[in-house]
Amino acid sequence: MQDDRKKQNLAEAMGRELSRARIADGDDPQDVERDVERSIKRISQAPIVLVACLEMTEMDRYPDPQRNQAEYLMAVQSVAMVGQNIMLLAYAEGLGTCWMCAPLFSPSSVHETFDIPPEWIPQGLILLGHAETTVNLPNRKPLKEVVRWS
Repeated sequence: MQDDRKKQNLAEAMGRELSRARIADGDDPQDVERDVERSIKRISQAPIVLVACLEMTEMDRYPDPQRNQAEYLMAVQSVAMVGQNIMLLAYAEGLGTCWMCAPLFSPSSVHETFDIPPEWIPQGLILLGHAETTVNLPNRKPLKEVVRWS
């Protein structure tokens, strides 16, 4: 989505839900306001906002809850993998990205802003654009330190 009005509407709706929840949790109102402002700015100022959703209509159905839960988790993982692949592609093209799981806490805001089908379950936002700053990435650990081979 590149529509500035929709990005602003989404950011403000999600900000209202975040504020309501954090205040109900007893968080410091100034901290909440600061976090909400940062979130609104991040979403509304991103050149492009992609919404990653899953939907279960074509997934397998089982007679037991354990396999149905596994099927749901496979769908969640698939959406996350698509998101990461988009982010890697963007990086290869010299773009910056930010993954936000905030739609998990306010799916109604995403549904209302985009008029998406009710069976689409918002999982995340990918904010896409040119990075404001360059980040020096830390050295990665060798595989032998993070992978167990058997």
